[in-house]
Amino acid sequence: MKATRIGSLMVGEVVTVGRDASFKQVARLLGEHRISGLPVVDEDDKVLGVISETDLILRQARRTGARAWAGRLRHGVRGAAVKSRARTAGGLMSAPAVTVRVDATVPEAARLMAAHRVERLPVVDEEDRLVGIVTRRDLLRIFLRTDEEIRAAVKQEVLVNTLWLTPQNIAVDVRDGVVTLTGRMERRSEKVIALRTTGRVDGVVGVVDRLSYRTDDTRLQPAERALHGTAEDWLRGL
Repeated sequence: MKATRIGSLMVGEVVTVGRDASFKQVARLLGEHRISGLPVVDEDDKVLGVISETDLILRQARRTGARAWAGRLRHGVRGAAVKSRARTAGGLMSAPAVTVRVDATVPEAARLMAAHRVERLPVVDEEDRLVGIVTRRDLLRIFLRTDEEIRAAVKQEVLVNTLWLTPQNIAVDVRDGVVTLTGRMERRSEKVIALRTTGRVDGVVGVVDRLSYRTDDTRLQPAERALHGTAEDWLRGL
């Protein structure tokens, strides 16, 4: 099953700045383009860091009072104090930048965002040069597929392309992104493959299992199991 790659979701025209850009230049770009962050790049389009609105707001926060700011410093945010005094993009940016490759999958990008608590990822090519940017909102676009589009994808990608089954043998019902599979499989291993691969189809929120099977091939002896190597290869790859 072909997974959606970040290259098909990213925005290719990226607003960037060099590390010597002034604080006001950065603020102006964010306002003019109505964006909440941008990458800082060098002469070769290599990503040095990322600036967010929060980085700029730290300067204003520092003016709330020395006592309050000192309290924040005691709680381990000295880096915030450095940014609050920064006058250029190089001082404002968070570095090193968390980036994602153009051929990465949506789940891989989502895991990066969650692990690093970022809202955007610069997208780079095999030479680590900036080619685009992807945001949380971009990743959520895959859940905008209609139920009928998801149903067609499950029937083609899972039943036909993956399991080589006749689509009429298994009923596929989709409501609000939740897929219900109903029918009888030949082997238990095929049922496992059907459920797992369905869950990976773009736009699927959940999978309801109403599948049965004729043979439990997970209990076969080694010699018998060799006859079903194809299904087991699929399971190892999931």
